Amino acid sequence: FFEPDTFFRFRDAAAARGITAELVPGILPVSNFAQLKKMAAGCNTHVPAWMARLFEGLDDKPAARQLVAATVAAELCRRLYAGGVRHFHFYTLNRAELAYAICHMLGVRPAAAGAPAQELAA
Repeated sequence: FFEPDTFFRFRDAAAARGITAELVPGILPVSNFAQLKKMAAGCNTHVPAWMARLFEGLDDKPAARQLVAATVAAELCRRLYAGGVRHFHFYTLNRAELAYAICHMLGVRPAAAGAPAQELAA
């Protein structure tokens, strides 16, 4: 999913059916939109039109794609956090630098040994 309301609807439907386990959303930073479209078609996932517009014209600009990917994923996390989500699973696909950048944008930084865990900046 790429829009928080999709997750919220699923979470609320699960709760309405008595599921009390914490649901942790999976966040996929999109660094290659063409590959995303193929994957989404294969698993029947909706890709919003606004995402296509954001990545339009960036096929040969990997650095710009990375910036857009990190920004989109960070905004998704921020909105999920505002809706009560406190844990996230990042699908890094061997691109840990994107997850690191997203966490940095959200205010989550590496902690010194023994320091308490950080929460997202609200």
